[in-house]
Amino acid sequence: MKYLTWLRMGINSTTNSNDLASNVFLSGLFTNLSNEEDRSVRKFSTIAFTLLMLSAAASAQIPTKGNIFFGYSYNRADFNAAGHSNLNGWEGSLEGKFLPWVGLVADISGHYGSGDSVYNVIFGPRVSVTVGKFTPFAHALLGVGHFSSNSSSDTSFSDALGGGIDYRLFHGIGWRFQGDALQTRFFGNTQDDFRFSTGIVLHF
Repeated sequence: MKYLTWLRMGINSTTNSNDLASNVFLSGLFTNLSNEEDRSVRKFSTIAFTLLMLSAAASAQIPTKGNIFFGYSYNRADFNAAGHSNLNGWEGSLEGKFLPWVGLVADISGHYGSGDSVYNVIFGPRVSVTVGKFTPFAHALLGVGHFSSNSSSDTSFSDALGGGIDYRLFHGIGWRFQGDALQTRFFGNTQDDFRFSTGIVLHF
């Protein structure tokens, strides 16, 4: 009888030990799974938050308003040693608004006369304010210019300080008058030109 009692106690003890080990194993497994789940959730939340912030920053930096201009342009150039040259041509620009009164401008122009041609590609900030049908503006642009003639050609830095005014004709459509002090540095010299442009401007 004592032998049977000891045997039952041993079986129960073994069973209890196995149950305890099983419980400890399952508890550790569930704890690990819970920790892994928490880490996954935190990782996903971090990635989602980062993507959301990057998307918001990108949206904030992309301009959604601005204008496109194209029209006739006159350039009173002084690169001719004999005096100023009267050049006629065109000018086009694209402005993107980062704030209601601040934008970034890309400006391209070409002028021709007496076998000479001058091209300028310049960029820079522009400030403007709308008062009724009028929108006066001012800008400072910097870039590169190219001069060519029948006998020579050169490329140099160029810049323009100036401004103008837009008059609204209809909703989204206006007419622009613009004047710039255009400076180039062809052939190691400094040329101080005056550029006047006028034409249609489309606001978006």
